[in-house]
Amino acid sequence: MDVYIILVILLLVLAFADLVVGVSNDAVNFLNSAIGSQVASRRNIMIIASFGILIGAMFAGGMMEVARKGIFNPQMFNFHEVMIIFLAVMFADIILLDIFNTLGLPTSTTVSIVFELLGAAIIAAVIKLSNNGENAQEIFNYINSSSALTIISGIFVSVGVAFLVGLVVMYLVRLFFTFNPATQTKYQGVIWGALSLSGITYFLLFKGLEGAIFIPSSFVAWTKQNTAEMFAITIGLWSVILFLLSKFTSFPILKIVVLAGTFALAMAFASNDLVNFIGVSVAGFEAYETWKASGAAADSLLMVSLSKAYPAPTFMLVIAGIVMIFTLWFSKKARTVTETEISLGRQSEGLERFSSNRFARGLVRLTWKPNRKNNKTESSGFIQWVESRFQPYKLKNNEQAVENPPAFDLVRASVNLSVASSLIAFATSLKLPLSTTFVTFMVAMATSLSDRAWGRDSAVFRVSGVLSVILGWLMTAFIALCVSGLFAFIMLKFNMFGVGFLVIFTILFITMTIRFHNKKEKSNAKILESTMKTEIIPARQIINSTSGSLADSLDAVAEGFVAAIEGLLTEDRKKLREALKAMERLEKSNEEFKYTFYNSIRRIQEELSEGSRLYLMAYDIEQDLVQSAVFVTETARKHVEDMLGALDEDQAQNIRKISQDLSLFFKDCSQITRNRTYVQYDEIKARKKQLLEEIENLIARQAKGIKNETYSARNSILVFNILLETKDLISISARLVKMYCRLERDYPQMDSLFVITSED
Repeated sequence: MDVYIILVILLLVLAFADLVVGVSNDAVNFLNSAIGSQVASRRNIMIIASFGILIGAMFAGGMMEVARKGIFNPQMFNFHEVMIIFLAVMFADIILLDIFNTLGLPTSTTVSIVFELLGAAIIAAVIKLSNNGENAQEIFNYINSSSALTIISGIFVSVGVAFLVGLVVMYLVRLFFTFNPATQTKYQGVIWGALSLSGITYFLLFKGLEGAIFIPSSFVAWTKQNTAEMFAITIGLWSVILFLLSKFTSFPILKIVVLAGTFALAMAFASNDLVNFIGVSVAGFEAYETWKASGAAADSLLMVSLSKAYPAPTFMLVIAGIVMIFTLWFSKKARTVTETEISLGRQSEGLERFSSNRFARGLVRLTWKPNRKNNKTESSGFIQWVESRFQPYKLKNNEQAVENPPAFDLVRASVNLSVASSLIAFATSLKLPLSTTFVTFMVAMATSLSDRAWGRDSAVFRVSGVLSVILGWLMTAFIALCVSGLFAFIMLKFNMFGVGFLVIFTILFITMTIRFHNKKEKSNAKILESTMKTEIIPARQIINSTSGSLADSLDAVAEGFVAAIEGLLTEDRKKLREALKAMERLEKSNEEFKYTFYNSIRRIQEELSEGSRLYLMAYDIEQDLVQSAVFVTETARKHVEDMLGALDEDQAQNIRKISQDLSLFFKDCSQITRNRTYVQYDEIKARKKQLLEEIENLIARQAKGIKNETYSARNSILVFNILLETKDLISISARLVKMYCRLERDYPQMDSLFVITSED
């Protein structure tokens, strides 16, 4: 069987996979504003985006430029080398985009494909030059590095321009509208709507319908030469249409802008970015047909034919469009990337997806100090007026809060779409390279900053998130270059064995990331569900939730503590690492609990309820438990990792006994808390006293050993740390049981709380 037909089939399969991971990442470009503003139901938003994708794919020009702006010169490579380059690019693109999807970070599919082609072509050229004994300087005949540098520099310049324009436009538009819906008149919507829709129309002509067969080339040429006239005509037309709509209907004009912008961006994405996912595979198919017709050997036929642009088969474009639509509807990772961008730009506080870092803190501190000084000075009347335009809208007494409010309003959503589409269209008309992902993301971040969505309590986390995304962009080019080059080397050196290895590696890698993503999403969904709830809950419901949570924590601490002590005594580094991982999971669970307790207290029915105090005390107890357990585990691990002296036999025996006693004590406390059998509290008090006395005796013996110079300083520090933290753990667990026991004694009217149900 012809081995190259297998490679062509593999390329087509990889194109399918690349479509899935590519759409999962690029979907954020056109879904962000619509979903974030809740302009319509998610189902209707997806339907509109799906139509845009389908039309964009069907009417795309379909010119698959294999050289990708002259990244490499295919006429310098033979058929076999070109097929290896294409395979390396597809493997690398799937893995790279899947990593970004799993992390929930938007990146540029254009940048990734450009540098993957560059990396694979460089390695293929180096190997070819080495085999032929040619000078290394000849590589410039194979690679067009200046073109790649031009593309990447243009793309990153567009990042700064997009941020600056989005910042200024959003500021002016918010002055025009304010946050108060009562001050927003229909005529404001007509004016801004006409401007926005004109920008979106301009974008469709230059980007969405570029090369479409049903648009006369003469018309497109006229619009390029007469941009000002075209804008004037479209503004006039849209003004009349929107005025009539506002006069005779009650349909919100800004909804039209957001939905039209969503359709336009989805259509442009399908008609232009499609080549990033299937262009390489289609080129491989074309190369195979050329080679098959030539009858030449695979390693002798130079791919001169690939230097020319050629149209992709229509059926491939239609199939690709259908795959993109299915991915849009069913990809969980597409939702993750979209939610990341929405969370970074949302107007309200809440669970932040990114932790702070030193650079973000420095930036926020740098900008906050001048603002603090300005706030202390008396403001002029104009500044006070400006400040009034940015005041958040507060609900009136008769208005009820929305259970799941939008991340931002339709005003900001319309700015996001109109500014991003106008910038993309303008750059396209000037033939300037850019990334739609970079532009749409930076516009969204600029509008959120200008809209004062980054408050004092959230700014450092939002800035950290934006910096993380930008760092990911910088890494995209480097990773794409290196990974595709490595894959090309493997296949050129090991031929079909190398291809088989990469197939297996890619399948295993994707499987692993799917499992990781599903696990992470379950955890995030649990926190998000708690932080998003707004319904009122009775105080007694807090008893049920906290007792179960704390009982689970007691069980986890007991198990981890015993494992850590056993690992210390046997000097088992693997067991200590496992114990530390278990403690870190518990620490993460405690962090999740911290995000939920504020919202839960806010929702408690009673104004001054025992439930509120209980929830705070439960949080305090769980925090103390986690801190002590993590400290003991980390101390034991560090002692063994540093190869410090082991405990003597007597010390080891006593420490092991204490850990076993602690485990049994925790087990009883957990069982009492979970089953709410608080009549056994007297037994807990007695055992607590006994255990603390045993630990005091051990501390005294250790102190005596120090005076007799029996124990070293390191030995004593270790033993004291373990014993003192063990005392804290015993006291904390007893305090937990006492808290629920007191609640049962002092509040007999809540007896019904202590009945086990199937939900507990």
